Amino acid sequence: MEKVNSIIEAIAQDKNISLSNAKEAFKNALVNTAKRLVSRNAYFEIVEDGDKINVYRVLKVVDDDSILLTDEKEKDKYIALSEAKEFGDVEVGDELRDEFIMEDHGSVGASNFYQELEYHLQRKIEQELFDGYVNKVGSVVFGQVTRVDMDENTYVEIGELRGILTMKNRIKGEKFKVGDTLKALLKYVKVEKGTGMFLELTRTAPKFLEELLAKEVPEIEDGIIEIMASARIPGDRAKVALRTDRPNIDPVGATVGQGGVRINAVSKELNGENIDCIEYSPIPEVFISKALSPAIVKGVRVVSNTDKSKKAIIDITADQKAKAIGKSGVNIRLASMLTKFELELNEIEGVAPVSQDNNQEVEKTTDTSALENLFN
Repeated sequence: MEKVNSIIEAIAQDKNISLSNAKEAFKNALVNTAKRLVSRNAYFEIVEDGDKINVYRVLKVVDDDSILLTDEKEKDKYIALSEAKEFGDVEVGDELRDEFIMEDHGSVGASNFYQELEYHLQRKIEQELFDGYVNKVGSVVFGQVTRVDMDENTYVEIGELRGILTMKNRIKGEKFKVGDTLKALLKYVKVEKGTGMFLELTRTAPKFLEELLAKEVPEIEDGIIEIMASARIPGDRAKVALRTDRPNIDPVGATVGQGGVRINAVSKELNGENIDCIEYSPIPEVFISKALSPAIVKGVRVVSNTDKSKKAIIDITADQKAKAIGKSGVNIRLASMLTKFELELNEIEGVAPVSQDNNQEVEKTTDTSALENLFN
């Protein structure tokens, strides 16, 4: 077929797919049309020559007594040596090529080619759509709620596809109605017979919290502040560990924002979920201590730190134990999820020291005598 590149370019533009996929669909349509009109079991190959695309049937020469010539599935790919000699001087193992001319098959050939082209173009459109959404897995998408079924599954129109937010992926207490704009994390893309392609959504994954923070905090979006870990009990409370290499930036303060404006915006999207921001430390003992805030711990002993077992014992006074555990055990559960350590509390005698972190008054002095030795 001559001068097909301009045709393929027009197809790509019309179907809104890449030129390479349009050309591949065109080639597949040619080969399948040839198979329809000649033999389903025959072997055809495409040869490009400038602005031409030609289809050739390929026959491999075999001995006259070869079993391949009697095999129903294979015989159309081979030709006996005695028959092949009619086309010239050939030997066993050579290949003969016979050009397939679409025009020789008239309207039947054209009709078959049109059907095959439509089919393969549709497959390429679906593949590009699938690949496009696969690349968005792990990112936030939004759309309009179109239906809520009896099982509280929420159906959302997202671009060309339908998204599904099941009840287990919904924050406790949330309810959506038709017409609402819903924001969620794209969990994965599924293709099922009967239902076709659809998107699985979630609002309960820690990654959803991280993506919302990145959208709200420019320093996270730009990579100046890094989220090292996060843990959630959806709709209740969450903890996020943050770090930065910039000594002049407070990762916690920047994420919280002036007057809590940034963190409150994220909390509002998560149905009022309380979010604790802590500064990450590569030292397990320090990280665990920070993760248990607002409790003040007396000491942390890491007793196991391997891929299979991570455990730490936390020495804590009686007045701080309830804070460490939290309501219904939420605080210690989140700290364990955040640090990836099994945490065990060991109550000891004493009272936790007064801390500036708890907004306690710190005694001030104007006596500078302790500095005198520095200058002598």
